[in-house]
Amino acid sequence: MFPDIGLWLKQLAIYAVPMLMAVTFHEVSHGCVAYLLGDPTAKQAGRLTLNPFKHLDAMGTLAFVLTRMIGWAKPVPVDARYFRNPRQGMMLVSIAGPLANFVIAVLSACFLYALDVAYSGGATPFLRQSVIVPLAYMSEASVRINLALGVFNLLPIPPLDGGHILAGILPRRWAYELMRLEKFGFILVILLAVSGMFGRFLFPVVEYLYNILL
Repeated sequence: MFPDIGLWLKQLAIYAVPMLMAVTFHEVSHGCVAYLLGDPTAKQAGRLTLNPFKHLDAMGTLAFVLTRMIGWAKPVPVDARYFRNPRQGMMLVSIAGPLANFVIAVLSACFLYALDVAYSGGATPFLRQSVIVPLAYMSEASVRINLALGVFNLLPIPPLDGGHILAGILPRRWAYELMRLEKFGFILVILLAVSGMFGRFLFPVVEYLYNILL
């Protein structure tokens, strides 16, 4: 039992920083795009900050602790009434979060390659074990986490980003009907997770993208 707890804590330590970075940049990206489009709501709420504790959500953090892959932060407040084109604006704001995660995944993969070069390029044994190896584990975790968050949030289920993106593409009548499901969205997400549907779809897609990068 105790070795398993030790392994779990070790994995949690490796994944904690990449996860905090992933959800923080995801939410800040939403807020920054909204601000650029004329909405000051996120800025006024103090959410355009890279301080992860401003974004943490209790249930989202618990989900990460249990899965070490999927979690979420408090949604950044957005007021579409500030946008010149509310539907287009909400779609751009929604795209920004997953896009930020995919960019971080690519940057993490590049950093991991650089660490590999440093590891095999004459670094001292102490530097390898105390710096390069831990950073390599965290970089690899960052690739997986950001790919998972990016793919997860693109699912076309409101209130996930994919639902808002789809609502911006659909005709107004269909978009309205889709967004009426928003209050049931997380219930559907939980049902999909419990039923194993995420395991059948989400993780194979993440592994496919992971293998492309690494």
